[in-house]
Amino acid sequence: MRAAPAFWGEPAGLLADLLSPIGAVCDAAGRLRRAISRSYCPPIPVVCVGNLVAGGAGKTPVTLALAAWLARRSVPVHVVSRGYGGRLRGPIRVDPIRHDASALGDEALLLASRAPCWVARDRAAGVRAAVASGAGAILLDDGFQNPAVAKTLGLVVVDTGYGFGNGRVMPAGPLRENLRRGLARADAVVLVASEGEGWVGVALRLGSGLPVINAVLAPVNGERLSGMRLSAFAGIGRPEKFFATLRALGADLVSTRAFPDHHPFSIAELAGLRRDAERSDARLITTAKDIVRVPTAQRSGIDVLEVEIRWSDTKVLARLIGPLIDGNRSDPVRSPG
Repeated sequence: MRAAPAFWGEPAGLLADLLSPIGAVCDAAGRLRRAISRSYCPPIPVVCVGNLVAGGAGKTPVTLALAAWLARRSVPVHVVSRGYGGRLRGPIRVDPIRHDASALGDEALLLASRAPCWVARDRAAGVRAAVASGAGAILLDDGFQNPAVAKTLGLVVVDTGYGFGNGRVMPAGPLRENLRRGLARADAVVLVASEGEGWVGVALRLGSGLPVINAVLAPVNGERLSGMRLSAFAGIGRPEKFFATLRALGADLVSTRAFPDHHPFSIAELAGLRRDAERSDARLITTAKDIVRVPTAQRSGIDVLEVEIRWSDTKVLARLIGPLIDGNRSDPVRSPG
């Protein structure tokens, strides 16, 4: 995936205005697809962790945190992912020992570290495979706009640092669909802030009356990087957010290199990164999502900053998901999209 155009994050201008008619057509096509599609209705709860914008909003960390939350409650939760960036169509259960990112994508490998994970381009087939394998609940990683599977609960993840960009639908802006209609189909919004950020600004823009779950995306053991000379690289939705986190931790960031999202790192690229770091007497560092796309033999000497979701208040989370896992579902298949 290429980097998002700069004008997507700016107040709408001439280019966004010119592209808006195309965005309106794309949005209408998505609505039509959801209206005429027949959705698979699984016999277990499906919690969809999606978003309304293209690029990274924090879906994978939220899915990992939800998997851990459910596992602590003895729920046999499985994750179903499209496996973006992988070559295999599935449905196939991820084996981190046997599979690599080129086969099933980087996100699937991270998710499989927390719960059984299935990759399937056909999400309904992936959910069926998980159900047949004994899943008691499904976390659908992405797929909020995909009508293939009926969702018991639809969560929209929002990065508070980016919000909804210029508020236009692609290609005029970053939105995958009309903001108002998308929020109308959601059951709750997960606002993900970096440490030191707040939720108020984006919360005011929502204006939808939806339940809001506030969370912080926090570095794990990040204090070890304070004062360290680092050369950082990342191929995620918003690399600049990773670089800003390193600076906030007090690292001496001597160089940064941004790659497209899900970029497969070549040996030549990694050699160049190592040379640049050595010339600056710095240590290479990247994200947990990126390191799985680095060939195993090339990972030595590359530090990794992991991040995790920390819920500011789990009461809303428990109120939304608790009844589902307790078997008290009154509307198990409320939404096909």
